[in-house]
Amino acid sequence: MPMKVSAKARYLALLICVQLMVIVLMYREGSRRRVAYLIGILWKGGISPTGLHSNASRAGDVYLNLSLITRPLGGENELLPCPAASPYLGGPIQVSFPKELTLEEVRRRNPYVTSGGKYKPPDCESSHSTAIIIPHRNREVHLKHLLYYLHPFLQRQQLNYGIYVIHQAGNYTFNRAKLLNVGFKEAMKEADWICLFCHDVDLIPEDDRNMYTCEKNPKHSSIAMDKFGYKLPYRTYFGGVSALTADQYMKINGFPNNYWGWGGEDDDIASRIYLNGMMIVRPDVLLGRYKMIKHAHDKGNEENPKRFNLLAKTRRSWKDDGMNSLQYVLLSKQHLPLYTNITVDIGSERGLRRAT
Repeated sequence: MPMKVSAKARYLALLICVQLMVIVLMYREGSRRRVAYLIGILWKGGISPTGLHSNASRAGDVYLNLSLITRPLGGENELLPCPAASPYLGGPIQVSFPKELTLEEVRRRNPYVTSGGKYKPPDCESSHSTAIIIPHRNREVHLKHLLYYLHPFLQRQQLNYGIYVIHQAGNYTFNRAKLLNVGFKEAMKEADWICLFCHDVDLIPEDDRNMYTCEKNPKHSSIAMDKFGYKLPYRTYFGGVSALTADQYMKINGFPNNYWGWGGEDDDIASRIYLNGMMIVRPDVLLGRYKMIKHAHDKGNEENPKRFNLLAKTRRSWKDDGMNSLQYVLLSKQHLPLYTNITVDIGSERGLRRAT
C-alpha cells in the first residue's frame, strides 16, 4: 500500500527544491559569494557546508567575512550591481593594538588591495567610491594599525576606495586642515571620487555599519569616541572623521589653511558648512563609535593660541582662505601596496618655504 505523504512534508520538499534551484541559478551566474552567503542564511547560524561560521562564532573579527569574497567564474564582464546592504557586514568590531603587527601582515591579509591602496569589489559593481584622506607626520605605528582595520572595514562595505596618506615634510608646525586640502586636490587628480573622508590617523572605527559613504549634507562619522566617553563633546563638533562630496567640499571653499597647531580648524569647517546653508548629519551613536590610539601630544603640533581669534573671523575669511588660496610643493607621490603616500611642503605660518 503506497505511503501517504502529508501536505506539510510536500510543502517542505517543494521549498527545499526551490531553494536548491535558486542556488544553482546563482552559481551559474558566476557569483559563488552569493551562494555561500545564501547557504549561511539557510543554515541559520550554524557551521555552513563551506566550513565558515556565522558572525556570532567569531564576533568582532574585522577579517571574518573577507574569506567569502571571491572572483566570479565569468570574470568582471558579468558583474552584477552590489546589493543595497552588503552581506559582509558584521557589526561591532573588537579593536586592539598588538605591538608585533607589521605592514607585510596587513598586505597579506588584504589580497585584493592593489597598488596605492586601491580596491574595487571583485564580485559586484559598487555604486560608491570613497577616497580616504589621512593627514600624517611621524605616526607610522598609528598608521599601521589604522590600515590593519580600515582595509577590511571598507571591503566589508563593498566600496570602491583609495587611501591617501598626506605626509607633511619638515619640522614646521603641523597643519591638519591644509594637509586635507592637499589630499583633496591630489586625490581628485587620480579619480573622480564621489566621496572624500577626512580621517585622523589615530581613530579606529568600531562598527562596520558606520558607512563610509557621503550624504546630501556633510557627515560627521566619529560621533562617539572612547576619548569622550562615547559621547559627542558638543553639538557642532566636526573633528576626527568626517565626509563631504566633492561639490560640498568646494562649496565651502575647502578647509582653512591658516590653522597652525592643534585645535580650531574643525570648528571653522563646521561654521563654513552652516554659513553655506548646509547641516551636519551623523550616524547613530551606537554605530559611530571609535577607539583612539593613545599617544603623547605631538611635538610640532602644540595647542594653537590663535584659534579663537581665527574662529571669530570665519564669517569674513572663508571665501578667501581655502582651496582658492592653497599653496604647496609636491615633493613625492608613491603608490605603495597599502596606500598612496603623498609628501608635501606646505610651508609655515610665515608662508611657503622649502621644508627642512
